[in-house]
Amino acid sequence: MSDVPEIQLTDPEVLRDPFTAYSPARERSPIAKLVAPGFSAWAVLRHEEARKMLSDPRFALSPGSYPPMDIPEHCRPYMRSMQTVEGPEHLRLRRLVSPAFTPRKAVALRPGIERLVDDLLDGFTGQDEIDLVTAFARPLPMDVICALVGIPEADRPRWREYGAMVAAGDGAGLAKAVPGIVEDSLTAIADRKVDAGDDVVSQLLLIQAEDGDRLSETELVSLVWQLVLGGQVPGLLIANAVEVLLSHPAQLAELREDPALMPGAVEELMRWCSPQLLTVPRLTTTDVRIGDVTIPEGEPVTVAIAAANRDPRAFGDPDVFDIRRAAGPAWHLAFAHGPHFCLGASLARVQTEVALTALLRRFPDLALADGPARIPDPGTWRLNALPVKLRAAVAN
Repeated sequence: MSDVPEIQLTDPEVLRDPFTAYSPARERSPIAKLVAPGFSAWAVLRHEEARKMLSDPRFALSPGSYPPMDIPEHCRPYMRSMQTVEGPEHLRLRRLVSPAFTPRKAVALRPGIERLVDDLLDGFTGQDEIDLVTAFARPLPMDVICALVGIPEADRPRWREYGAMVAAGDGAGLAKAVPGIVEDSLTAIADRKVDAGDDVVSQLLLIQAEDGDRLSETELVSLVWQLVLGGQVPGLLIANAVEVLLSHPAQLAELREDPALMPGAVEELMRWCSPQLLTVPRLTTTDVRIGDVTIPEGEPVTVAIAAANRDPRAFGDPDVFDIRRAAGPAWHLAFAHGPHFCLGASLARVQTEVALTALLRRFPDLALADGPARIPDPGTWRLNALPVKLRAAVAN
């Protein structure tokens, strides 16, 4: 136990650059102890061990994996979702909703995403400088997921507000918003019962009508609001990606010269600046050994994605950002791994590709303005603001 590195999550260096800060601990041990006021957990730091842990049923998600929220009692049943259950119950719920999130479905959605991107970019006409987070990266994914899930147009501004609370890490604000989220999920379901469409809610209602035992009303509401709020992740990635590309001008120039590099660039960006620094903690269901350390039953264990995605055992020159990085036997863990691999991974990839391609094409002089404002959050790599110049200054 004395050989296990300890990482202080409130350490300014961990908050400033977690990708670098985790490196010494990862080279000492495959596992570390994360500590912060009122919190401690084990963290798997190396890629191979992380993949194994995320596929091991002895590490289980549960309601206890999430911080408690102060919400009204009538909302609590809706907090139970795919992300808080395991085994057959998780598999049943995932199978019901996964057809709407296949790679083929994501590709089919590309034209609609391109229209949403163009609409947002059209709004920048006449502006020399914008905050890319609030004007573009944050609203886009919520618009996409609302269209996919079937949230009525008139209700989408409220869902944008809900998504902004999640993207900003506003836990208290999100807790206050939960009653509205539940109510709006119920409204979306009621609308689709009257006017079915080609969306996730309509598909789930059809399943429910065919066999109500497969999906309860409470589960349906939980799925709707969890899917919609989960849609904010690509916005964090898009903002991080733009900051990284503008900070690596040679790589950006290559990407501008050959847009066909974009899919590989997006994969490298997810490895390099994944918004998710730590996975949701799993609880051990028995004593489990990782490396030379035995973790007792009932202990929280997370994967430090920031460390595993820079593991030199899995990636050559892991601290080099390279949009031409070849796919290898190991791949990044930005979307986790195993049974809880991110359901929206394909959609996030397409959104990011479309957003970056359009942004770079329409604004060839895009450049950083003032310094980015990053939220100090040990669990999520997120920008609160990213001021950018849309066009070069005209010389007098």
